[in-house]
Amino acid sequence: MQIIQVAAEVAVQTSQVVGNLGVLGYGLAAIGPGIGVGLVVSKTIESIARQPELAARLQVTMWLGIAFTEALALIGLATPFIFAV
Repeated sequence: MQIIQVAAEVAVQTSQVVGNLGVLGYGLAAIGPGIGVGLVVSKTIESIARQPELAARLQVTMWLGIAFTEALALIGLATPFIFAV
């Protein structure tokens, strides 16, 4: 009987660790897109400062870059749910 109780406790502790690793994984997955969006916006502002006549075209490109970069964050959010045990 004690073996079953010990096995149940180990299973609970393992599931808690796996859940915590999922949260840690998403936190790490969100760092990359956060840095990426910052770089995209900063370079767009720099480009608009150099050539103001291209502001409209640069902003469209910036929004596309932000959208693709944020897609990585959404993939990082969805991955633990897809591969949950």
